[in-house]
Amino acid sequence: MEICTVGAGYVGLTTSALLSDLGHNVHVIDKDISKIEILNKGKSPIHEPGLEELLVKNHQCGRLVFSDDREACILNSPILLIAVGTPSKPNGDSDLTAIKKVFEHIAMNITSYKLIIVKSTVPPGSNEWFHQYLLDQGVDEKMFDIVSNPEFLREGTAVYDSFHPDKVVVGSKSKQARDEVKHLYKSLQAPYIETSLTGAELVKYASNAFLATKISFVNEFARICDGYNVNILDITKAIGLDPRIGPHFLQSGLGYGGSCFPKDLDAITYAAHKKRIKTSLLDAVKKVNHQQVDIYVNKLAETLNGFKGKQITVWGLSFKPNTDDIRDSRAIMLCERLIEKGCTVIAYDPKATSHNNHIKEKKDLYTAVHQSDALIVATEWDEFNQADWHKVNGLMKGNIVVDGRNSLDQEAVRASGLRYLGVARP
Repeated sequence: MEICTVGAGYVGLTTSALLSDLGHNVHVIDKDISKIEILNKGKSPIHEPGLEELLVKNHQCGRLVFSDDREACILNSPILLIAVGTPSKPNGDSDLTAIKKVFEHIAMNITSYKLIIVKSTVPPGSNEWFHQYLLDQGVDEKMFDIVSNPEFLREGTAVYDSFHPDKVVVGSKSKQARDEVKHLYKSLQAPYIETSLTGAELVKYASNAFLATKISFVNEFARICDGYNVNILDITKAIGLDPRIGPHFLQSGLGYGGSCFPKDLDAITYAAHKKRIKTSLLDAVKKVNHQQVDIYVNKLAETLNGFKGKQITVWGLSFKPNTDDIRDSRAIMLCERLIEKGCTVIAYDPKATSHNNHIKEKKDLYTAVHQSDALIVATEWDEFNQADWHKVNGLMKGNIVVDGRNSLDQEAVRASGLRYLGVARP
């Protein structure tokens, strides 16, 4: 199939790499010319394990093309896959400016039938609005079908997730359009869920809202465990064996971040409030997550007897390992809180950069801990789990290691003479 992907961001590139590897011809366009130039040089503008190799492989064999010629791509491709950003507005609503501009281009350039696949996460009712917009612009309804096909990729494992999805969700008014998308993904072994346009949109929000709820639940329960001097890992191991609960997303720590959970919870609660629907549970999920960083900043302050004149090292800046994404990163928030308290903050991350001049970044983890009063592990990179703790102890001024993700071997840390502080790990 001939496909035009609009948007060379995280979702657009990963999906295009998958589809081209499945044998389709994919033309990726983006208004950011610098991204296109990077891609045409055989590089990926984002860090994602395995993605660059997949992009280069399919680009070299001619199935994957990158350009900024939006009009030609939209005009010539029978399938348009939209994967542009929908960031949050200050009020929590989704900013649909970019995707609305895409539909403006479609309305102006459509001369033949288009199957329009929307991968972008949009509020419930958006695709129905896009459908009506094209009709209002004079586009014959026989000239297009819109399909809502949300993505469920995890940053850090997106390539694997693309080839091994747990489901493919497709919403459309047209059975023919749903069948064509099914054919598009026919090589993938996954349940195929058919629903309405708005139903597919809500599947995406429900999935992320539920996962965020699990994270906030375990973080609140970790506070209870802290109060009773109980190891939260004993609790999560036990309840995770219950098939009704499962072991995933029960990792206590500094809270969730990234480009999806915070944005999507804000968007779905805003959408619910527009319908005068209360979201007491989701509001609580957001509140717990917002408090999580401050709880451990305050705990460290008590341990250090205040932050005045203290130097703190933070390992990790990305919101999770195996990505350079710092959007809504709890690690960045942690650094900013410490700076507000008067600390000097030294940071190291294998891939991410903070873009904050007040955070002093180093190029390796050992240089970053030199003469620091405390070390906080804020992102669970494998490199940190394999650190030489005796060397760390010899370089630090203080002896406190805060495991903000409960990812370290606490016995190894303590054996080196360092004081280990985990999240509800007595």
